[in-house]
Amino acid sequence: HVQLVESGGGSVQPGGSLTLSCTASGYTSRFNSMAWFRQVPGNERVGVALIHTTTDTTYYADSAKGRFVISQGNAPNTVFLQMNSLNPEDTATYYCAAARTTVFGLSDKYYDYWGQGTQVTV
Repeated sequence: HVQLVESGGGSVQPGGSLTLSCTASGYTSRFNSMAWFRQVPGNERVGVALIHTTTDTTYYADSAKGRFVISQGNAPNTVFLQMNSLNPEDTATYYCAAARTTVFGLSDKYYDYWGQGTQVTV
């Protein structure tokens, strides 16, 4: 049973920073792609950042470029999202996602597993 667990959400003042963490368990191989999405009630879930775990290649939504950094942890299937210069428009529930394949782009339809989400309030 694969499980993704996010942590690190919370409340922060505008201009502040937060780092989200995601750890996957129950999967014996490495996910080729891990990503962060976010969702505001009443809106669709949108991609924020993606990392290809075998190459460390990263992709960012325009809203995240220059402010957010996605990275891998030393443990397999662990990913972080460092968020800087946060503003109220970043308020959302943030979800970690993982894909067995190499995903190009931030469409949520390509991901196999999802976490329960962690709330970020700015």
